[in-house]
Formats: sequence, C-alpha cells, structure tokens
Amino acid sequence: MHTDSLAAWTHDHVFDQTNPLAERSTRLVMWITAAMMVVEIAAGWWYNSMALLADGWHMSSHAVAIGLSAFAYSAARRYAQDPRFAFGTWKIEILGGFASAIFLLGVAALMIFGSTERILAPQPIQYKEAIAIAVLGLLVNIVCALILGQAHHHDHGHGHDAHHGHHHDHHDHGHGEHQDLNLKSAYIHVIADAATSVLAIAALAGGWLFGWSWLDPVMGLVGAVLVAVWAKGLIVDTGRVLLDREMDHPVVEEIREVAEASGAGTAASRVTDLHVWRVGKNVYSCALSLVTQDPALTPARVRAALAVHEEIVHATIEIHHHPEALRS
Repeated sequence: MHTDSLAAWTHDHVFDQTNPLAERSTRLVMWITAAMMVVEIAAGWWYNSMALLADGWHMSSHAVAIGLSAFAYSAARRYAQDPRFAFGTWKIEILGGFASAIFLLGVAALMIFGSTERILAPQPIQYKEAIAIAVLGLLVNIVCALILGQAHHHDHGHGHDAHHGHHHDHHDHGHGEHQDLNLKSAYIHVIADAATSVLAIAALAGGWLFGWSWLDPVMGLVGAVLVAVWAKGLIVDTGRVLLDREMDHPVVEEIREVAEASGAGTAASRVTDLHVWRVGKNVYSCALSLVTQDPALTPARVRAALAVHEEIVHATIEIHHHPEALRS
C-alpha cells in the first residue's frame, strides 16, 4: 500500500472575509443605542417613571452586546495576519455573535423578572411621558435597523460576488451559510428593542385610554418570550460554527462524490475518512483519505476535481493505492 499526501492552503482568501461597512455600521448603532439609553434613564429619573428606567437599563444591555459585536469585528481585523490563528480570525466574529445571544437571554430573563414583579406589585405609570419616550425609542431603533440592514445587504452581495463564474449545480445549498452571524446578532438586538418598544407603546396606550394597567407587564412577558426565541436561534447558528458541526452540510457529500469519481476509467475509489469544517462565512476546509485502485491517482488530480467547488479553500488529501481493496 502506497500513501501520498498533499495540502493546498490559500491563506489570503480566507482573510478576505471582512466587511468594513458592517464594522462601521455596528459601531455607529452602538453609540446611537448608548445615547438613547442615557435619554431613557434620565427621563425615567426626571418623570419618576420606573417603566422608563427599566427600559433604559434594558437598552444598556443591548448597547453592551452591540458594542461586543463591534469589538469582534475590530479584533478579527486587527489579528487577521497573525500566524497564530491557523485558519484566520473569522471565528472571533462568531464568538461575538454567540456572546451577544447570551446577552439576549439575559435581557429576556430581566424582562420576565420585571414584568412578574409589576404584576404582583403594580405601580402608577405616567402614561403620556412614557409613551413619548417609547415612540422616540422606536424611531431610534428603526434608524438603527436601517443602518444594519444596509450593511447586511452589502455583505450578502459581496458573498455572491466572491463566487462569480461559479456555475456548478450544487453551489446554492440554501442553508444561509453566507450570513454574517455577528452582524445578525447586532441586528436581532435592534429588532428586539424595536419589538419591545411596539409592545410597550400598545400596553401604555391601553393603560392610558382604557385603564388596563395589567397590559404593561403582560406585554413585557410576551416580549421576553419573543426575545428568548430569537436568542435561541442565534445560539444554535453560532454554536454550530463554533463546534464545527458541518458534517450534515450538503457540501460534504459533494466533496465525497467528486473525490470518489476522480479515478481514471473503471478504477474504483472510496473515501474512507472525511472531515469538513468552516473557516469563513462561505468557505470550507477538508481533510480526506481515499482508497483507490487507480495507480496513477494523485492528490493533485483529486484537488483539480475539487476545484469546481470554489468554497473549498484548504484540502488535505491522502491517497492509499490498493488494487485489491475495493474488489467485490
């Protein structure tokens, strides 16, 4: 049995994953959110409104989480050429998204605690002032969502442009693998804030117009459940990347099919070991062992066959030549 191994690594291709617009947009949204947080806390203190104070401190957790997303972009860019990161710094952004999702769960827990406390011990609310600030908060969140949405569309378009000329049938897997999960986490924080603002406005209006004071804490519980659901989805998405849980991705079977078909003529080949993991938003690395009856099959030939999948940027290929191994 003869074994050859050969690896190809296009380092710069993986590093070319940064989205400067996403970094700038996230940092801008962080400062806008922090400013609105100060306004809400100051207004809550001035109007003696616990509702506004609670919302202001709730917004502070979003400001911290969005700031964490901005820091992740900065750290990934700063260490992009650091050789200690074997597969680049992209996962710093994923780690930021994961931590941000944990913050979201904390926000949901605080909302449940505060709403339950308000149900058990109702407090008077200055409805007009609270509604005015809640509307202002909603407008701020809409502006922030538009800023981050523009960055998301730019990133999505960049991801498609990176694969221009790539026309094989299996490229579009439909699994959302091109998403910037760090940007998505910041976006979800803004949308969660907007959703809670809408619920707060509805609850305050109901209390002001109809005397339904119970509506405010009930809407708080509804908002908490909504935020928790979003956080769970983000934890699943980021956790999958951090744990390298990619072996159920369609690209895995595509790699297997191409590798096993790379032999000449009727010579059989079989992949006996295959590992695939993601090293960027839409790029992967793989390591595979191939048993073949083709004495002329080389790692270079297998790599040439895999070139149809431009998302494979690093391939470690081991060939075991064994003419009798695959005969039935």
